[in-house]
Amino acid sequence: MSAAMDRALMALSLEEEEEEVPFVMPELPGFSSTEENALSLIGRTLNPECQKISGLILTMPRKWQKEGRVRGVALSEEKFQFIFKNEHDLIDVLEKGVQTFNEWAIVLERWVENPPDDYLQYIPLWVQISKIPVNYYTEAALMTLGEMLGEVKVLAFDPTKPITQPFIRVQIRFNVANPLKMARVLDMGGGKTHTIHFDFEKLQKRCYTCKRLNHEKQVCPLEIKKRQSDATRRRERIIAEKFKDNSVLQQNDPLFGVLEEEQVGLNPNTGRPKIASEVLEEMRRFLLADTGETLAIKVDKVKKSVREVEKDPLLQRTILRLEQAPVFTTELNKGKGPVFDYGEKEMVRRNWDINAKPTKLLADSMKANRNVVLTDSSPRYNIGSNDEAEGYYLDTSSVSLTVFRAEFSEPSSSGTVRKRGPVRRRPPRAQRQRQMLALTAGNEVQVGERREGKQEVGARKRKKINQGTEEVPSIKAQCLSVIPREGSPPTQ
Repeated sequence: MSAAMDRALMALSLEEEEEEVPFVMPELPGFSSTEENALSLIGRTLNPECQKISGLILTMPRKWQKEGRVRGVALSEEKFQFIFKNEHDLIDVLEKGVQTFNEWAIVLERWVENPPDDYLQYIPLWVQISKIPVNYYTEAALMTLGEMLGEVKVLAFDPTKPITQPFIRVQIRFNVANPLKMARVLDMGGGKTHTIHFDFEKLQKRCYTCKRLNHEKQVCPLEIKKRQSDATRRRERIIAEKFKDNSVLQQNDPLFGVLEEEQVGLNPNTGRPKIASEVLEEMRRFLLADTGETLAIKVDKVKKSVREVEKDPLLQRTILRLEQAPVFTTELNKGKGPVFDYGEKEMVRRNWDINAKPTKLLADSMKANRNVVLTDSSPRYNIGSNDEAEGYYLDTSSVSLTVFRAEFSEPSSSGTVRKRGPVRRRPPRAQRQRQMLALTAGNEVQVGERREGKQEVGARKRKKINQGTEEVPSIKAQCLSVIPREGSPPTQ
């Protein structure tokens, strides 16, 4: 495919272009829709930014109350066509006068096969002329007043009948390229003038600056030009104020001629004066003070001191501008907050940090004795005086306390890993149960005499635990049952 495309491009010759001949459409009955267009209206929107053709095609038939009897066609982004089924529906729409969509006017005219040059350029408008001078209530005068706006088509005026409204209505053929005139001044002669007013019916939106029907006020060329001129004037005023003579040293100033204007001007980086006003005031006092020195010596001292200070930026900042000197620190990570360093210093710091590893005496003592195994020679803790007589002791290696231990994380290659403490070694469950049964049996008090050959509920024979290993009766052996041949126990 690419090789064929390359050969085709190589065969093209830009020097020998063939002149394109217009294509001729066949003149056949199926190619022309002249008969259908005879019952249609052609129109265009005046403000395409606010009037979408898709919404217009769907809205206007419903607005005309002609749904199902008219079909809209979008010809372009601005032009459209409505095809009617009946002649009287088309005439009814035209007699309604000017039409609006989305509160902006549209132009509608009947389809013609060969449209003129001013096609879709005029709309019919009814205008109310008010504040007419009393001497001009004649047909000729009213026609002349209407001609100020456009070609008068209809004049609604009857001099034989009473006029109850303070205006006269005329229908004109208005050119949509012209602005609307809301008033007009009449010369009454003798230096007198009179203003008449015009009100346009069925027109909703217009530009309130130039009074045209094809754009809003925000995009009006006059408003744009006005904004541009205002911006130009503001820019010129700012430039003039920027370069205006704001000299610090005047002719009557003691420092005039001693320091130059560049030395006392504004610093472009900070916007503050290069020499503070307090420093300048001290220089003036020094020049005016009676120190026994001549004025030339004082002037030379001021110039020399200022030149020496200007060589050092730090002195210039602290002495001339009276600004705070910057702080120098060797701590490279100052102000960053917690910084994770995986070096040796960070580990040493964490080991000595009391917050990271607080001292816990109880936890350390429990940790030291956790793995001690109780033997015959190991010390035993006494539970009580009675238990001591019986020989019961508490094995500390089997008692584990739940204690909160503060831990910290340490770095690793895959991220931060929490450091694990020593594993808790807990005795098996059977051993813990035997110890608990032994403790419970040692605290029970014998009440009454035992019945011969029987055991009471909850009572067990206590056996002295020898120093040697001896098994404790299991749970199954502790179950109580009725001894046979003696019958059931008496009912209490």
